[in-house]
Amino acid sequence: MDEFVKVARVEDIPDDAPLGVETLDGEKLALFKIEGEVYCLLDRCSHRDFPLSNGLLDYDQVECAWHGARFDIKTGRALCLPAIRNVRVYEVKVENGDVLVAL
Repeated sequence: MDEFVKVARVEDIPDDAPLGVETLDGEKLALFKIEGEVYCLLDRCSHRDFPLSNGLLDYDQVECAWHGARFDIKTGRALCLPAIRNVRVYEVKVENGDVLVAL
């Protein structure tokens, strides 16, 4: 069973950019807020391991700043080359403004 861990507060996540966070166990995550909903991906482009939290947010997609690979924030699906592998998506819940991610 997954354990939910607090990683941020909702107000910490910008509306127009990703937020990179790291868990106490060293897991690097990228948080996104779209129309008030919070999403979480592994903070690593599947093409060259560049942090997606450094990427450009385009509504429900993030573009890796290094080589331009794009991913669907809600599903982690790779949308264009050079990425051909999806990125891991984490289940998120929000409680009293705390962002909890299932690890």
